[in-house]
Amino acid sequence: MIITKNHLPRRTMLRGLGAALALPLLDGMVPALSALGRTAANPIRRFGAVYVPNGMEMRQWTPVGDGAGFEFSRILKPVEPFRGHLNVLSGLADKPAIPREGEGVGDHARASATWLTGVHVKKTEGPDIRAGQSLDQLIAERVGRETQLSSLELALDSVEVLGACDQGYSCAYVNTISWRTPTTPLPMENDPRAVFERLFGAADSTDSAARLARLREDRSVLDFVDAEAKALRRSLGAADGAKLAQYLDAVRDVERRVQTAERQADREMPVFEQPVGIPDTFEEHARLMYDLWVLAFQTDLTRVGTFMIGKEVSGRSYPEIGVPNGHHGVSHHQNDPQRLEALAKINTYHMQMFAYFLERMQSTPDGDGSLLDHTLLLYGTGISDGNLHFHLDLPMLVAGGAAGRLKGGRHLQYHDDTPLTNLYLAVLDKLGMPVERFGDSTGRIDYLTDV
Repeated sequence: MIITKNHLPRRTMLRGLGAALALPLLDGMVPALSALGRTAANPIRRFGAVYVPNGMEMRQWTPVGDGAGFEFSRILKPVEPFRGHLNVLSGLADKPAIPREGEGVGDHARASATWLTGVHVKKTEGPDIRAGQSLDQLIAERVGRETQLSSLELALDSVEVLGACDQGYSCAYVNTISWRTPTTPLPMENDPRAVFERLFGAADSTDSAARLARLREDRSVLDFVDAEAKALRRSLGAADGAKLAQYLDAVRDVERRVQTAERQADREMPVFEQPVGIPDTFEEHARLMYDLWVLAFQTDLTRVGTFMIGKEVSGRSYPEIGVPNGHHGVSHHQNDPQRLEALAKINTYHMQMFAYFLERMQSTPDGDGSLLDHTLLLYGTGISDGNLHFHLDLPMLVAGGAAGRLKGGRHLQYHDDTPLTNLYLAVLDKLGMPVERFGDSTGRIDYLTDV
């Protein structure tokens, strides 16, 4: 990084005809960041969590070997290129998801609602829901005042279903993994257009006809700020100019894909009608949402994000990978080889999407490194064996560098049903936000805190 005497304010925006576009972190902003205590030696740290539903084919997940010499399993193979930025964790338990006496079924609702909270939820189908503040929102409380959005909540499944979703439990417990307070679940957004507008602005009018006209416009938001972008390029050094060009290309590509999805959504669908703005395929949808997340981090519009690849009890099928049956049904495999194979295919497919996200994070410059270098990401689920609704020995990944505070390339095994929240204490420590207790924690886990 080249630190210059002339610098741009961190909140520099490109503006034109009512449109505004935040800029990524440029070298010329370093002096401004230094005044806030954000320097090359103390970079911005970010946090994200990705949730996958219905458990895992654990025999195809668990790596062979411990420590640095482990071998990537079939499901983990797509992320092997990022070995140096990964830790695979085995043996962690989500005990708050285990039913108490008299509660019976409802493991799926408890799994997603406790995964980031570590708090046993109240069994209810009514409005009197209660869980706990989630890890992402605790972090957002600390860093959200420095960004336009305190956090970003993304999903792929629709969250419009209300009432009861898992025998005796409100849909609120499966519709989100993010809880601002014990009684305030945050809605996850699955429409790329809505996410794009949250990041870069929407139409002035709230009239539905006017909004639909705006959504279908072919002009890019970059067209409105083009003059300022050209003027800014002339004042930047070569490195910053290249960063700006890469960022603007990414914004235009994402907006083009959102507009393409909207045009495709007007087609007649043989089975169901896709909402406007949602791509035709799972892969297109997942990649587009991951790209929007990268843009949100790159522009420092937020430093905290969560992403639900699917809701618990999701019945989504994946014919594109040879799995025509619903995910939830397949997860209740009863040790049938064909169902186990189908589940492994789904788990691997989800991991391929996460690998795409890691690649985008790694290839996006941020200060003296990349977004991946300065971010700490969690990937996992609140159920290991979906057939048994098992909440012990959970499949968990920790990815990213946490700005030099996290060493990767290891398979770490824990014993005696170590609380998952012990990991969260270590995460908070890595992010410079240490606390003594979170959820059902009993102390920070070993090994992850070595660096």
